[in-house]
Amino acid sequence: MSLCIDLHTHSTASDGTLAPAALVERAHARGVQVLALTDHDETLGLAEADARARELDIIFVPGVEVSVTWEQRTLHIVGLGIDPGHEALNQGLASIRAGRGTRAQEMARRLEKLGFADAYEGALQFVSNPALISRTHFARFLVQQGHCPNMQKVFDRFLGDGKPADVPVQWAALEDAVGWIRAAGGRAVIAHPGRYRLGSRQATRLYRQFRAIGGCSIEVITGSHSPTQFLTYARVARSHGFRASLGSDFHAVDDGRRDLGELPALPADLVPVWEGWFEDEQA
Repeated sequence: MSLCIDLHTHSTASDGTLAPAALVERAHARGVQVLALTDHDETLGLAEADARARELDIIFVPGVEVSVTWEQRTLHIVGLGIDPGHEALNQGLASIRAGRGTRAQEMARRLEKLGFADAYEGALQFVSNPALISRTHFARFLVQQGHCPNMQKVFDRFLGDGKPADVPVQWAALEDAVGWIRAAGGRAVIAHPGRYRLGSRQATRLYRQFRAIGGCSIEVITGSHSPTQFLTYARVARSHGFRASLGSDFHAVDDGRRDLGELPALPADLVPVWEGWFEDEQA
């Protein structure tokens, strides 16, 4: 028996729009049987999501998405099957969150110079966890105010990497992020690799380093990838010996990404990141 699996989602504990329990309820309604909550640099929502998943008989995988700086680029590393109470992991995540407030104030200052007043206060209306204020919250404000038709346009024009209101920040080192995840009993996954626009040599360096420090998986099927990229990263998984993961990267019902339960299955020849987790459920 195959399972409907989604291993990359977000709640109001970071920059999603659904509370953790509500996220689980939507996943259940859409046929998801295995769900991971992977909020940015935060495990606050895991207990609530886990409790609701148990009530709805969904297999819940505790996760997190760690912000990383690698070769002056921001990458995201998902940790799956983590212990949410692990001390080293939580200390590391707290150190990442500490820099977000200063960054947000600087983004607001740059947006004001571009003609967008009160951006910080506007972004805050979309924030449930002030420690996790992010570019996504500013983007929602600019869309609400009619400055851009959708969030992708906001990132393309103002907030994407290297754009006028983007504020570079030094996140965790790749080695540290993978180390925290592994110490907490989890499996480390490169999230949505197609978003990073790496050259072939740089991508190869990333994959080799990631494997060498204990990373085991790469997202192949994700709401951030096109169907062509599904094929591209399936080839990457094969050539580098990665396990394959899939997840919608769900943030909100209307944000343009794939909805919960909407993704196609992984190619049958790939080794899934969840191998060994669900034998009883699939028997």
